[in-house]
Amino acid sequence: MAYVSMGEAHRRITEYLNRFCDAVSYQDSSMLCRLLSFSSNSPSLLSLADALNVFQDTSSLINHTPKFSEYGEIIDHLFRSLQSYRVGNLVEAYLAFEKFANSFVQEFRNWESAWALEALYVVCYEVRILAEKADKELTSNGKSPEKLKAAGSLLMKVFGVLAGKGPKRVGALYVTCQLFKTYFKLGTVNLRRSVLRSIETARIVDFEEFPRRDKVLCKFSESLASSFVFNENFPAADTKLSYALQHCNPKRERNIRMILKYLIPVKLSIGIIPKDELLQTYNLPEYMNVVPALRKGDLRLLRHALQEHEDRFLRSGVYLVLEKLELQVYQRLMKKIYIIHKLSDPARAHQLKPEVIAKALRWLEIDMDLDEVECIMTILIYKNLVKGYLAHKSKVVFLSKQDPFPKLNGKPVGS
Repeated sequence: MAYVSMGEAHRRITEYLNRFCDAVSYQDSSMLCRLLSFSSNSPSLLSLADALNVFQDTSSLINHTPKFSEYGEIIDHLFRSLQSYRVGNLVEAYLAFEKFANSFVQEFRNWESAWALEALYVVCYEVRILAEKADKELTSNGKSPEKLKAAGSLLMKVFGVLAGKGPKRVGALYVTCQLFKTYFKLGTVNLRRSVLRSIETARIVDFEEFPRRDKVLCKFSESLASSFVFNENFPAADTKLSYALQHCNPKRERNIRMILKYLIPVKLSIGIIPKDELLQTYNLPEYMNVVPALRKGDLRLLRHALQEHEDRFLRSGVYLVLEKLELQVYQRLMKKIYIIHKLSDPARAHQLKPEVIAKALRWLEIDMDLDEVECIMTILIYKNLVKGYLAHKSKVVFLSKQDPFPKLNGKPVGS
């Protein structure tokens, strides 16, 4: 930290106070956003923090100047938070910012128009980010992380302020998205669902009237918050994630990649295989072998892909979804055997012997006895991936002569 004289510190603080008061007086939301964006680490805010750590009597400066004193309580908490943030005391920074946020929300409630909505978004974002950083500090010191949970309560309070009538209600969706991110981090599924119910009950505004950014994030978050992916409600997950993808800004490749990480397993689970170009364009190497394994019916390749990227799939929560693709891979393998058999012996093409299937699996370096093969075939028939029946005594699978390997056509396995 460079040396700052008392006079220079006084100048920086006074300049910030004037800009803050002018932003409110002239309803300059973009200026107010810049003044509140802690996590941006902008040079102006860092230099202000240095000044605050030199000039300790900011309260007197604020209270003895009528222009500043009107917002004294709000600014005092903000300054305390910025001071703590600058010296790396993140828990104290969060606690002070939480007090500032409460005061700001109260002031926002009193303003008739929604001019400060973008600034409120910044406050909500900073509350969440500071809470996450504070919890990391608490954890590193062997203490229980609790600030993110407190941030969730504060965001819920903001949601309540916005969910009523009037022009401010359009901001409710942004706050909802911040709540989703908070609850994802906390792992509290029940709280995510309660927010969804609040939105549905309130019927705040027509969904299409919200900003595109918020709609995309909401649909993405909602598909996970409602556990559509993890509970295998794939049609609902497909609808919401596809909406998010279609409306996502094409320049935001990172966001598109995040959506695809969940949408691809969903699409695969309902029998829709993405093109290789899509995986290459958005740099999704973890799916580079999963997709061709499904396309070719190569069980060995699928298992290798799951093993290679196991940590990544487990972190995103899609490992079990991908593991269940084995049934579709078995189906495609059976279909390949059927086609080959049909070329060599057309009259008996609909009769498959488990020993032939076992031989094909051994070629893929997968050892499976005949009882296991029969079990797999029974499951495929039960799940409607294969039409036919198993004659256990004669050790033959009799396939239907019409469409023995039904396509999923956008429906989950077994539906």
